[in-house]
Amino acid sequence: MTFHKYLGDSKMFEYDKHYRECQQQNKPFIKAKINPAHGNYYVNLDLMTCNYVFSELEQCEIKTLIETEIKFVKSNHSDSFNGYSINEEVIWIDGVSSEHVDSLCVSLYDLTQKHHD
Repeated sequence: MTFHKYLGDSKMFEYDKHYRECQQQNKPFIKAKINPAHGNYYVNLDLMTCNYVFSELEQCEIKTLIETEIKFVKSNHSDSFNGYSINEEVIWIDGVSSEHVDSLCVSLYDLTQKHHD
């Protein structure tokens, strides 16, 4: 079975199954779900499934990714970006465009593996 870097628009049992797979493989848990309030994605990354945390450098890299997305969303979709939070174990982003959700989630995953493989 292939490991998925993130799970998007899935049922709760699928998220639960993916969370357990992430725990077993020491990988981050990333999910993306449409926020019905504005139609863009809510992305959540959780490092509780693995044995590492984000360094300050990684948090800065992540912030840069998010700020690029904010500029895109604001230039194309008015005010549908609702914020984000970054700390050493959890990231959430509310308002990722459907055009960029895949590339953002894959970039977040790849960033975690670059520093922790």
